[in-house]
Amino acid sequence: MTDTGNAPAAIRVLVVDDQFLVRGGLVALLRAAPGMEVVGEAADGAEAVRLAAKTHPDVVLMDIRMPGMTGIEATERILAAATGPPPRVLVLTTFDLDEYVYGALRAGASGFLLKDAGPERLLAAVTAVHGGDALFAPVVTRRLVEAFTRAADLPEPPPGLAALTGREREVLKLVARGLTNAEAADRLFISEATVKTHLNRTMSKLGLASRAQVVVIAYETGLVTPGG
Repeated sequence: MTDTGNAPAAIRVLVVDDQFLVRGGLVALLRAAPGMEVVGEAADGAEAVRLAAKTHPDVVLMDIRMPGMTGIEATERILAAATGPPPRVLVLTTFDLDEYVYGALRAGASGFLLKDAGPERLLAAVTAVHGGDALFAPVVTRRLVEAFTRAADLPEPPPGLAALTGREREVLKLVARGLTNAEAADRLFISEATVKTHLNRTMSKLGLASRAQVVVIAYETGLVTPGG
């Protein structure tokens, strides 16, 4: 459907879940919501990768635990294959402290949501990750990342970390703690546009695809510490 007047374009969503009833419920909810458009539905990770390349969604609702290709691998492949702006991946999970979800965030997913969340929460999550200027559910995301960075064998810091300027490190730390661009701007006494510029440069240097990945990197490299 063509956008008219000043109305914003609908958020294009691809729904991925191996359970037919769950997938059907999500599709029905999104189709009934103003400002949302379902561009496809997939029953497994491989189909999700194919449909994402074909339909170019804005947001992918990605079931994390599926037979065959998991949501982690599907997320990696979808983001790597994107020819334009990559879609935001919102992971659906049954457990909030899930190592699969942590893996998906490391792979570039923008956030995660429990499958038993209500309709309003789901629509808010899709809208939030599509906007990209704030981390969805920052407290829950930090709790997940803290839990698994404590337990994991942490990788070597990305080579681009040493290339960050002092201001870029400051912005990275604030975003990793869950601050929005506007909140970080207030804290640093700079404009919101300047925060966005620093963040974009930081993510480019580190090869990051999402704010959630910023949180993961900040904790894994010790720039932000649990409880700090």
